[in-house]
Amino acid sequence: MSKSPITSPLSESDKAAVGAVLQATLVDLIDLSLVAKQAHWNVVGKNFRSVHLQLDELVTTARTYTDEVAERAAALGISPNGKAGTVAAGSGVPEFPDDWLREADVVAAVVTALATLIERLRARIDEVDKADLVSQDLLIEITRNLEQAHWMWQAQQA
Repeated sequence: MSKSPITSPLSESDKAAVGAVLQATLVDLIDLSLVAKQAHWNVVGKNFRSVHLQLDELVTTARTYTDEVAERAAALGISPNGKAGTVAAGSGVPEFPDDWLREADVVAAVVTALATLIERLRARIDEVDKADLVSQDLLIEITRNLEQAHWMWQAQQA
C-alpha cells in the first residue's frame, strides 16, 4: 500500500522531513537495544552483575522509546520500518565487539554508543524544530533520558 490510510496534520513536506528523522531515530534505538542485549549476554568480570543489570535497564529504555517513536510516526501517517535489514543498513550506533568482554570494555563501548546517539538526536531535534513540535518534544525526552544514562555509564569510568 503506497498511500497512507492515516491522515496527517502535517504538510507533505513537513511529514517527509519528520518521517525521515523518526525513521532514523527508530533504527538507532532498535540497534541500541540489540547492542545492549549483546553486551548483557557477554559481559564478564568482577562487576559483572551490576553491569549486567544496568544493561537490561538500557535495553528497556531503548525498547520503550523504539515503540514511542514508531507509534509517533504511525500517528503521522508514516509507516515505520524496523526490519533487520533496514536497521543494519541505517544505524549510526558504533559497531560492538564480538565475544566476551570485561566490564570496563563494555562500559567504554556503551559510553561511546550513547555519546554517538545523543549527538545524532540533538541534530534531529533541530531538524524538526519548525515542522513538528510534538515529535521534537519526543526527541527531547529521549535525549534527556539517554543523557542521564550516559552520565551514569561514564561515572563508572571515573
